[in-house]
Amino acid sequence: MSDPAAVLDALARLEGVPSAYAAARDGVDVVLRDRGLRRTSPETTAESLLRGAHASAVLEGSGSSLAQVRAGEGDEVAADAVRLSSVLLGQAPTLLRSPLQALAQLHTVVGARSLPADRLGRPRDADAAGVLRQVAQLVTATTQAPAMLVAAVVHAEVATAAPFASHNGLVARAAERLVLVARGVDEKSLVVPEAGHLALRAAYESNLRGFRDGGDAGVHSWLLYAAEAYAAAAEASPLRRTATD
Repeated sequence: MSDPAAVLDALARLEGVPSAYAAARDGVDVVLRDRGLRRTSPETTAESLLRGAHASAVLEGSGSSLAQVRAGEGDEVAADAVRLSSVLLGQAPTLLRSPLQALAQLHTVVGARSLPADRLGRPRDADAAGVLRQVAQLVTATTQAPAMLVAAVVHAEVATAAPFASHNGLVARAAERLVLVARGVDEKSLVVPEAGHLALRAAYESNLRGFRDGGDAGVHSWLLYAAEAYAAAAEASPLRRTATD
């Protein structure tokens, strides 16, 4: 990658992208303003993380319901996703300081029950290591691009390149949420991006394929899709429920 900041800045100028991300950010901010009108407890963040873990697990092939996951009775994929969500926010400071370390830790946690120790947190091969270095450069780039766009690109790069031996979808979606937290879009992690993708599952999966295989047009389509998914993520926030209680 030539200059990560220049790449992100160029993506942020693509047709329709500035307005799409401005609208998505406005939608998230409207939901988060509810936080300023009432005290938000740690339980609200925990609920958002749980909803996200369930949605991410379903996208990864889990057949567990949210009620089963909430009761600790989910299948193995759901258990992996919940375990990952439990450590996610603690990696926010590390993400900005040492993104490779943060990504490695995410994979180490989520793969702990299914992989040997020497494969945890490590790229599959030299090409995968290069992908992770590029992702790290995107995370730390000084860019004018919206943080939500950075999160979307990080997500797609990890999901499509599959740099780890397993659980790449779970890691990709966790990394997306982590970028939103670390870059100040949603510091309390109250929106649920994973649920946004699940609500738009067909578009999510097709646009990821487009990002991987569709060249510049595929990347453009993914960015526009992701802005729509962030609007759905805001609607999935526990704050939407408490706002009407």
